[in-house]
Amino acid sequence: MNNILSLAATSSIAADEPNHEKPRNGDTELLDAYSAAVTKVVDQISPSVVKIDVSHHITRRGFGPRRRDRGQNQEQVTGSGSGVIFAPDGFILTNSHVVHRAASISVALADGREFSAQLIGDDPFTDLAVIRIAADQLPAAALGDSGAIRIGQLVIAVGNPFGFQATVTAGVVSALGRSLRVGGGRLIDNVIQTDAALNPGNSGGPLVNSRGEVVGINTAAIPWAQGICFSIPINTAKLIATRLISEGKISRAYLGIGGQVVDIARAAIHEHQLTGRRGVMVSQVEYQGPAGRAGLQEGDVITEFASHRIESIDDLHRYLTHEAIGNEVTLAILRLEKKLFVKVVPTELPVD
Repeated sequence: MNNILSLAATSSIAADEPNHEKPRNGDTELLDAYSAAVTKVVDQISPSVVKIDVSHHITRRGFGPRRRDRGQNQEQVTGSGSGVIFAPDGFILTNSHVVHRAASISVALADGREFSAQLIGDDPFTDLAVIRIAADQLPAAALGDSGAIRIGQLVIAVGNPFGFQATVTAGVVSALGRSLRVGGGRLIDNVIQTDAALNPGNSGGPLVNSRGEVVGINTAAIPWAQGICFSIPINTAKLIATRLISEGKISRAYLGIGGQVVDIARAAIHEHQLTGRRGVMVSQVEYQGPAGRAGLQEGDVITEFASHRIESIDDLHRYLTHEAIGNEVTLAILRLEKKLFVKVVPTELPVD
């Protein structure tokens, strides 16, 4: 008994004493490997990361006590973000919300040079934009394949918010296939969720894998959540950038309706052999719009778009792409418990 008490006391004292034991060789090697991976990526990607400064001219209406005091005051508002060079002749990827409707855009490179930038095009629905500076032989980042990344994979977020020195955070891919609602009310599908923290001004900077390849464009952080940040997949960015460079905009199809999600009666589901329980009820119709000209009415419930099952407004948005513009599609609708098919020709969604 005394031996047991003595052993327990010895163990307790030893636990309270500081542990001066050196890290095991394996732990040291792991730490060095992690550090080496991050520093190698930072050295590789930092020359391609830029700081973006923008200014906006905002007109505010004044309301003085006398009529002659009333008028319009124009104010200049500034902002900043980050971007990544993806072509050596000056093309830069960033977020739409960084440069949208900017009166002027300036870019500071990692080597200290500054340039005025031209907006090639932006797409609020994916929060992506392409700008260009008049320079060549720039250090362009390698673009990877966001379809190949896996949950738990090491990623590094790099931005340039406060000057010429890049800020770096590292973490892992927390989740894939997330949806993020951005400007215009649409969802971006397959967004990358990561715990690599995004600092203020890091919007538009690259999310990079351990090989130094850009796999995402950082777009948002949830301020009231700890470590939840999102990036637009680089595969999406490649498609959007290609179309912005060639066309200057992203075209999307338009029906001219307002809608809301409703539950469909169980009897109607069985009678019409529907595969889902919900549809989009037409709450408003622009009668000179595509849907109005096709005969859609308020109260109709859309259940299919070109044979694709529709259960939400986001489902409609997914199929209202540029391929649908000017092409006749068939909508399956429920009207007064009857299933009807309406042919409609979507037009191009106005930019603003």
